[in-house]
Amino acid sequence: MTATHTARAASPALTVERVTDEAAFARLAPAWERLYERCAAATPFQTHAWLHSWWLSYGGRGRLRLLLVRSGGELVAAAPLMLVHRPLPALVPLGGAVSDYADLLLDDGDDGRAAQALTGALADAARTALIDFREVRPGGAVERIYDRWLGPRRRLCDSLCLELPALSMDGLVARLPSAKAQRVRAKLRKLNALGVQRRPVGPEEVEAALSRLLQLHRLQWRGRNMTAEHLQPRFHAHLVRAVGPMVRSGAAVVTEFQIDGEVVAVDVTLLSRGLAGGYLYGAHPGLRERKADVAVMLLDACAEHTGAGGHGTLSLLRGDEPYKHHWRPEPVVNQRLLLARRRTAPLLTAALCEAAGRRHGKEVLRRWRERGRE
Repeated sequence: MTATHTARAASPALTVERVTDEAAFARLAPAWERLYERCAAATPFQTHAWLHSWWLSYGGRGRLRLLLVRSGGELVAAAPLMLVHRPLPALVPLGGAVSDYADLLLDDGDDGRAAQALTGALADAARTALIDFREVRPGGAVERIYDRWLGPRRRLCDSLCLELPALSMDGLVARLPSAKAQRVRAKLRKLNALGVQRRPVGPEEVEAALSRLLQLHRLQWRGRNMTAEHLQPRFHAHLVRAVGPMVRSGAAVVTEFQIDGEVVAVDVTLLSRGLAGGYLYGAHPGLRERKADVAVMLLDACAEHTGAGGHGTLSLLRGDEPYKHHWRPEPVVNQRLLLARRRTAPLLTAALCEAAGRRHGKEVLRRWRERGRE
């Protein structure tokens, strides 16, 4: 179902739509991608290919809520949301836990009217539900809505991401202290000595390459804790559906690494105007047995795209793993933006209490673990 009405307090040329139909979502692809290209803050997780594929794998019937603003028929703002009922009634961004960043899309050329119209549409949608934007990268387009929001609102810290400047591998190595830089160069020479070759995969090869990636990913984590969702058929289906079109549009690169013609690793790097990041990889355990540094190998491949593509940031995405700190990254904390109407203010209070409880629980667990090491 698609509902359309003239935006309140806006030019008659601006209209607001609420789309709840899956087929209508699919048909939005061309207009969505044009808007995506006009939103500098957007990350690859806001492409139509990624979000629509995610919905097909993870969405629930009757829960889709796309809020769209058009000017003269052209899409100028879009909020991709879904309705959830647990733990609280809330409108949350599409993309879920398998996406490192969430946001909405807003035309960079907007004079404020489209942002105001989308703010009004969100306020209408928030009559009985909280609006809960998790994992917003600082500078995200949704901040322009947050600044205009007249009801109760709160900004919390969310996941930690680590970011590097978008430099070539030589540039990244030059940022390191001399001794560390020498070790990295030695690791690069080792990869060359092993005969590691890499090649980008064409769109027609993506499905087979991603199947190999997930097989290698399972193998590399065998006997250790891994993200269970990566083993699920729905994630496999989502990845194949999303990444194929993203490779065609230049929003993703799938790279295979080979030794003597055998594929030993596969990597997915996601690309947008301002950001590039290695999303997921699979590597055969035999690489480590042969003293190949997989992290160096992957970063070298990712830096090839960032160094040539004009991206402002090379993101190591969410996670504070020790190996990432070897590269002297900058810590950047994602935001959680909570928006409510006065009538839904109790939901905001409940969300804040839940977040405080989770933080306290994590702190108690951290202290307990530290005592166990003493």
